[in-house]
Amino acid sequence: MLSRVADSLFWLSRYLERAESVANLVSVNLQLVLDLPTEQGKHYSKDWSPIIAGLGEEEVFRESHRRYDARTVAESLVFDREMPNSVLGSLAAARENARTVREQITLEMWEQINRTYLWICSRQAHEQFERNDWEFFQRLMKSLQLFQGIVGMMMVRETGWEFLQMGKFLERADKVTRLLDEQFHLFREEKTVQENEADTHRWPEYLSWEEWHAEDRQRIDGSHHCWMAVLHCCHARAAYQRLYPSVVQPVKVTELLLLNERFPRSMLFSVSRVERALRRVNGSEDGRFTNRAEKYSGQLASELRFSSIADLFESGLHDKMDEFQIKINRIGEAIREDCIFPPLSAMAEVE
Repeated sequence: MLSRVADSLFWLSRYLERAESVANLVSVNLQLVLDLPTEQGKHYSKDWSPIIAGLGEEEVFRESHRRYDARTVAESLVFDREMPNSVLGSLAAARENARTVREQITLEMWEQINRTYLWICSRQAHEQFERNDWEFFQRLMKSLQLFQGIVGMMMVRETGWEFLQMGKFLERADKVTRLLDEQFHLFREEKTVQENEADTHRWPEYLSWEEWHAEDRQRIDGSHHCWMAVLHCCHARAAYQRLYPSVVQPVKVTELLLLNERFPRSMLFSVSRVERALRRVNGSEDGRFTNRAEKYSGQLASELRFSSIADLFESGLHDKMDEFQIKINRIGEAIREDCIFPPLSAMAEVE
């Protein structure tokens, strides 16, 4: 496969996964404003700067906006083409990548991307967002999920398919770490107002629902809503209810989203799928690697597979999420350098 084609398929998949993640993030947080207790909801709706920070869009956002209220941030993350992580910006990039590889994707795949892009650019979409944002996001999410269904139903399982899988699952793993990192950062700020720094690593001991003091019930309810929102952001509410028949607890939410090997939106599942796709492209055997991309993805998958949630909390979850994000970026760079645009020496060895 041509390097140009592999690169376009890889980024086509990443951008579409990014568009879905950001759309769901905005939708869930808009609903969270309504679900929180009145005063807490009003406070939350005035400051969405953590969401912008979690997506790494602070600099771009500050150039054109002064307020971080819910509506301003939501509209920017959906319709601002200048923001690389916005829904429209991601869809535009995905459409351009799809256009350059029309011969490698099915007609239905192209039509679905193009249809979704043209709709979100239309006045009708803007009016629907203003009138009823919930219905707007429902339509958008169904359009993006329909594309994934078309890919799974119609595309031949060959090299192009594997690069689509790499892009999708690498982006998914990245977004999970960013979401958890930001949520635990906010949670720690709230919980440690009157605690010293040494206590910040004792999360597993005091995060259970029953251990909170009765006078903190209002704050507990707010925390419960926020962690429910985290589950909804990852389409994980039903999975959590099935695996943990209890109230929503941050430690168990984190365990599901990081370490569950059977949940398709967990980090472990996603990294394992990236590793599998790399092995199929390179023809490598299990337990061995032929390039850095396979090595890095295998190492990260093994680290997650042989870790417990207590291990991650003990080493400090914020630091661990930063470490995971660095490793995910390293895998992406290695895929580009070793699999998509390999050096001439490596190509000569293959020949």
